[in-house]
This record gives sequence, structure tokens and C-alpha cells, in this order.
Amino acid sequence: MPAFVSRLDVNSDAYQKNRSEQLENIELLHQLQARAKAASEKRRPRFEERGQLTPRDRLARLLDVGMPFVELFNLASYCVDDPNRETSLPGASILAGIGYISGVRSMICVDDSGINAGAATERGFD
Repeated sequence: MPAFVSRLDVNSDAYQKNRSEQLENIELLHQLQARAKAASEKRRPRFEERGQLTPRDRLARLLDVGMPFVELFNLASYCVDDPNRETSLPGASILAGIGYISGVRSMICVDDSGINAGAATERGFD
């Protein structure tokens, strides 16, 4: 099989502009993920009062230590239930992704009951 030869010019203005814009989008995604995590963490005292683990703590205990977890659907429901970009929570109140459990690659879905008491959203079903 012949080697793939890229014609991409990483020094071009178009490349630099696209790269810069994409890095801004990635930063925005990280901020939105942090917003959803912070909203869920606000309920930590309530979980602890009841002797329960938070959804993220349950997920961490389920997954194999040191193995990757690829979070999916983390923008689901963003600006759907709440059209305000500054307050809308992404993720449709679920933590979903692909990770390893006892060495087996698995699709995992955890209801994030720390957000809206775990109420199902329309996008959560999609």
C-alpha cells in the first residue's frame, strides 16, 4: 500500500485560521462540560447525606483505573430545554461513553441525577 502524502500546508493562513477557530470550539466544549459537572456537584451534599455516591463517583468506580473513557453525547440537549447559551446545561442529564469494565470495552450510560433530579429529557431518549 502506498504511503499517504498530505497536501495540507500547515503554514498557510487558511490552515492557521481554521486551527485557531477549532481550538476556540474545543475550549468552549471544555467550558460546557465543566458547567454540567459543576451543576451536578452542587448536589454532592445531598448524596452524602443519604449515604450515596454521586453519578460521576459511581462511574469512576465502575470503570477500570487508568483506562480511557470516551464521553459521548456531551452536547445533547444544549440550548434545547433552556435556550440561553449562558445557563443551558449540556449532556441531557446523562453521562454516556465508551470505557473499560473488567478489561471489556463497554458502552456505559449513567443517569446524572445530580442535574434536574435525573429527570429524563427529550434528547436523552434520542
